[in-house]
Amino acid sequence: MMENVRDMLGRVAAGELSVDEAVLMLKKEPFTQAGFDDLGFAKLDTHRKLRQGVAEVIYGAGKTAEQIAGIIEAMKKRGQEIVLITRMAPEKAAQVEKLLTDTLPDCGGFHYHKDAGIGICGNFPAKDGVGRIVVATGGTSDIPVAEEAALTAEALGNEVERLYDVGVAGLHRLVSHMDAIMSARVIIAIAGMEGALASVIGGLADCPVIAVPTSVGYGASFHGVSALFSMLNSCASGISVVNIDNGFGAGYLASMINHLRG
Repeated sequence: MMENVRDMLGRVAAGELSVDEAVLMLKKEPFTQAGFDDLGFAKLDTHRKLRQGVAEVIYGAGKTAEQIAGIIEAMKKRGQEIVLITRMAPEKAAQVEKLLTDTLPDCGGFHYHKDAGIGICGNFPAKDGVGRIVVATGGTSDIPVAEEAALTAEALGNEVERLYDVGVAGLHRLVSHMDAIMSARVIIAIAGMEGALASVIGGLADCPVIAVPTSVGYGASFHGVSALFSMLNSCASGISVVNIDNGFGAGYLASMINHLRG
């Protein structure tokens, strides 16, 4: 692979290949040993940041503290400034923090956000998104999913504004934030029960709305399936829907939209 890169850089220097063409060639490099670190229990996709613009995010559920710390250490050695770990229990986060203190004391600090179940190793990057992402919830019970979305977006370099407990049961609470709604670049609408918040916001805003159904609700809400179906059947235009409780997916998608230029 190194010889291919040298040849490509030589062509760029000679003016035979543009910088954009060279970047595209690097993005299309096959998934070879040069494209990942084999840690035994995990294969770290070291090519992902170049290929997609964002490095791997660690899904914490089901992994041991030792495995998470090992992946973080490998990512940091590769120069990754901030590492995001989702779906972490508090006890596991405490173990990871201790392991990193012993093995990677200069990692930039480990911070755990209990509401979101998210761990962050390193410092938040500068905000380089085009505009602002608004994260709105129907109720207070939706905040854990909302914080997962908001922290994900912030870790990816976005300005985020939180509007919590602005559901349709008291519509005036949402309407009082019309300036934020109308000036947003992307809105993440998070709600359980019947999931009506996304439709209401979709009928007001002129930007993309990402709807996140949550598992909040009584029996007939079917752990978020009712809200999911409501959001999928919304009569408002410009709404996309992610999976139940998938705050991370919403925050990631919102960041992609907010970084589109031109």
